[in-house]
Amino acid sequence: MRTIEVDFDVYKALMMRRPSEDVTENDVLRDLLQLPRKKGPAVAPAGPAPGDWITKGVRFPAGTEFRAHYKGQTYLARVGSGALVLNGKRYDSPSSAAVSITGSAINGWRFWEARLPGEAGWKMIESLRRSGG
Repeated sequence: MRTIEVDFDVYKALMMRRPSEDVTENDVLRDLLQLPRKKGPAVAPAGPAPGDWITKGVRFPAGTEFRAHYKGQTYLARVGSGALVLNGKRYDSPSSAAVSITGSAINGWRFWEARLPGEAGWKMIESLRRSGG
């Protein structure tokens, strides 16, 4: 999946067109561009696959998207090559990636939301840690 950059007004307009958390930004754009809906989510492999990131016992499949909001800005990262990749730099923990944004100690498990491949909604990664994935 490719990433595109949009300004804040475009991002807000996309968010306003989402009737629920189950509708993704991609779904909104597909509707606006009059493209057909994509089929349902692909089934994730049962075990770790190459590129997955496992931290504190939680597996994030390769391609998992991360986002965080800090001081009016949205930050996006993605799982790839067994790590969290933010602005081209690899991080081994959610907290180290969060610190790179805030400049101070912060619990990354409470800072980041994730959207797993094939899922529409975002979840706080702390809830994935408690539920075991």
